[in-house]
Amino acid sequence: MKPSLVIVGAGPRGTGLIERIAANAPELYAGSGLDIHLVDPHPPGAGRIWREAQSPLLWMNSHAEDVTMFTDETVVMDGPVRPGPTLHEWAAIDGRTFADRQLQGAYLSWVHEQAVAALPPDVTVHHHPCRALRVSGPREGRQQVWLEGRPRPLLADLVVLALGHLDAELDQGQRELASYARAHDLVHLPPDFTADSDLSSLAPGEPVLVRGFGLAFVDLMVLLTEGRGGRYDGDTYLPSGREPVLYVGSRRGVPYHSKIGYDWTGERPPLPRFFGPAEVDALLARPEGFDFRRDVWPSIEKELGFAHYHRLFTVHPERTAIAWTDFEEKYAAGEATEREALVASAVPDPADRLDLAALDRPLDGVRYASHEEFQEGLRAYVEGDLHRRHDPGNSPDLAVFLGLLSVYGQLIRLGDVGPWWHGFFSYLASGPPGPRLRQMLALSRAGVVRFVGADMAVVAEDGVFRASSATVPGETVQARALVEARLPEPTVGRALDPLLRELHADGAVETPEGLLRVDRSDGRILDGGGRPHSRRFALGPYTDVRTPGAFTRPRTGGPAFRQNDATARAALAFLRDLAYRAAA
Repeated sequence: MKPSLVIVGAGPRGTGLIERIAANAPELYAGSGLDIHLVDPHPPGAGRIWREAQSPLLWMNSHAEDVTMFTDETVVMDGPVRPGPTLHEWAAIDGRTFADRQLQGAYLSWVHEQAVAALPPDVTVHHHPCRALRVSGPREGRQQVWLEGRPRPLLADLVVLALGHLDAELDQGQRELASYARAHDLVHLPPDFTADSDLSSLAPGEPVLVRGFGLAFVDLMVLLTEGRGGRYDGDTYLPSGREPVLYVGSRRGVPYHSKIGYDWTGERPPLPRFFGPAEVDALLARPEGFDFRRDVWPSIEKELGFAHYHRLFTVHPERTAIAWTDFEEKYAAGEATEREALVASAVPDPADRLDLAALDRPLDGVRYASHEEFQEGLRAYVEGDLHRRHDPGNSPDLAVFLGLLSVYGQLIRLGDVGPWWHGFFSYLASGPPGPRLRQMLALSRAGVVRFVGADMAVVAEDGVFRASSATVPGETVQARALVEARLPEPTVGRALDPLLRELHADGAVETPEGLLRVDRSDGRILDGGGRPHSRRFALGPYTDVRTPGAFTRPRTGGPAFRQNDATARAALAFLRDLAYRAAA
């Protein structure tokens, strides 16, 4: 029998792993033969999230030129670089296009085909269009991967979990709301991938409370407006009459920041500067561990500030009061309070200063006298964000984006740093396309979307759901429907995926935030004693080395590509040594 590798999950992460296996096999695994089994009910390449069989109204939230599945020289890895086309090059479309997800699904399917074709002739890929239920087997022996509807397991010398986004059990608060909805004939839609949600229960003209203001809300907004026959005439929305009225709020009470709408020009900030490998090494060396807010965030804040001011001083010196060399020297040496005083004296216009706390919580302490006044106020906020994010005069914002990518690449080595960072990153760096926010403004003016405010509180009483926010004191909205507009939290303990639950029961360890602990160097799953399982690996958002995504923009280091390469090389080396021992 040839050695066997089972990859559970055939989406972009599984495809990226196969691409790295093909790239590294000539060096590490020539001529030994290998069966690769891909287990996923969804199409290889695209997987569930990016499958072509979804509404063409749903877009990516990245420009087509910023989407690639291929490595370049900026990816720090041991394997060879295998360049390939970005989405816009492959599809021959304008790089500034926000492609629909059907097109992205086709691109990912093509990448998968190319990766499989690049494998050595004696490596064969088999796709099993079903779910994996559990993995069993001794730590040092062959593993058994049990599949849905199959009486016998797949035998595997190695197993890699590349599961992507998973469904999860409701948390306590959501369970109580769902139970109340069942008892009072209300509608409660739990966290889900919006394209998979059954929205038919949201009736035309009826109020719907929506908790969540990120990308899941944007998808919901699209499917309940254009998806029900509405259309846009310039900046005016022409309703079909089949739309519900969406009352949306969240912790911040505002939508994610718009994607930046201009290109980078000139010198990039030299990153990392204050949060790089040396700083991460020092954190990892602490015997007592570290606290993210106390020990990590100050360095991140300094790093992002450096990126911002490097761009401001080198490209817009007329908006500064001292020379960059003087500012840089004092900024590097100063503590937080000293840097704050330096910025106040060296950057005259407060609009040119980076205030991460204000960016994170723009409605903190802000109060409106009425619901209608808040609608006008939030529309003005969104319009201001759109203007700023599409004005090259504010290019320090793009420098901060590059800083965020640099920081994320370093944070992966620290493992689970808690949920706040990932939400903050997505809010600043992974928001909706500008055209989506312009549509939101049109829907707001048409009365189809209405804003509730920050720290939106939802209670179930008197047979309905009620929502309120301190942003508009005394105002309450009631509805018979509530949508939790966000993806389920990627926790091991609450995952509905039976394979993850079985792994958890079998001794795989989760972090305090519920993520699967893996070896940061190659993705091997860890047990309670910190020992890596020699035959089980895991990659993806449910692990404590999660990355911003399975694909990325070109020339930004591709943390997921780096992980894929390390896992592929570790797997190939293990299988090679196994084949040598068998031959001996």
